[in-house]
Amino acid sequence: MSSASTSLEEWVPRTRVGRMVKEGRITSIKEIFDQNLVIQEPEIVDYLLPDLKHEVIDVNIVQKQTDAGETSRFRVVVVVGNFDGYVGLGIGKARQLRAAIEKAIIDAKLNIIPVRRGCGSFECACSEPHSVPFTVRGKSGSVEIVLKPAPKGTGLVAGDIAKVVLRYAGIKDVWTWSRGETRTSLNFARATFEALKNTYKMVTVYEWGRG
Repeated sequence: MSSASTSLEEWVPRTRVGRMVKEGRITSIKEIFDQNLVIQEPEIVDYLLPDLKHEVIDVNIVQKQTDAGETSRFRVVVVVGNFDGYVGLGIGKARQLRAAIEKAIIDAKLNIIPVRRGCGSFECACSEPHSVPFTVRGKSGSVEIVLKPAPKGTGLVAGDIAKVVLRYAGIKDVWTWSRGETRTSLNFARATFEALKNTYKMVTVYEWGRG
């Protein structure tokens, strides 16, 4: 038995949602979002999305002025996702890189969101969830990004940071337009994340018949 599964068995939930998951009253992460519940424990995500993967997309050293002088810490940005409609973005700060990465992973799990996918391109119209269902926009700081539906086979026409976030969300084809200081990895990743979050603010025709 892996250490991850062992720790989940020993997990003692601290919130109502956590207890419902551990007791089997919630069996999918979709139920959590459908009921507008809040995820406050990373173990909830581990329990319901065991195939979640993560990737470090930015590492920076930040300095802070204290009474004892300047202290340096690592600031890490991590993306988590299952490549099938769920993605999270997190930030962690610590004096040691490994601790910063662990904090960022926990933060990303707590910020995980569902991504509505579809085929919103008139050139394709295959009805498979390989792109975004409609045009969405996201903004963070000076960075703004627009995601547009693309036909199958187009790939991810985006900057490197945006590509990682989109790939972990399960988006395979998309056109993008961006402006601002896209070299700022954190804002570029956040803007892409916000755009994906906006896919769930509208219901597509494919969702009308579902209960």
